[in-house]
Formats: sequence, C-alpha cells, structure tokens
Amino acid sequence: MTQPQPTVTPKLEEPKFGFSEYAERLNGRAAMIGFGLMVIIEYVTNQGVLSWLGLK
Repeated sequence: MTQPQPTVTPKLEEPKFGFSEYAERLNGRAAMIGFGLMVIIEYVTNQGVLSWLGLK
C-alpha cells in the first residue's frame, strides 16, 4: 500500500552559515573573476602568476 503524499510543502529557512545556494553562487562568481584576472595578468606581463609574485 502506498502512503499518501503531503499536500502542504514545509517552509524551510535558508541557513545563515555554511553551504547555501547564495554562498555557492557568490563563491563561483568570485572564482571566475579571479581566474579571468590571472589570465589577464599572465598575458600582459608575459610571466606566470608564480613568477609575477616572486615565488618561482
């Protein structure tokens, strides 16, 4: 016998800390901007980021 499906969807609060859809979206956008800036720095200076920072 199958159980009846609920008729009301519970209203869940978005977590304030940790993994949430907003935090993941913001982190992804920041990573894309950082990667783009890294590529631009390498193209303009003709050096890798490590050598540009003096680590290589």
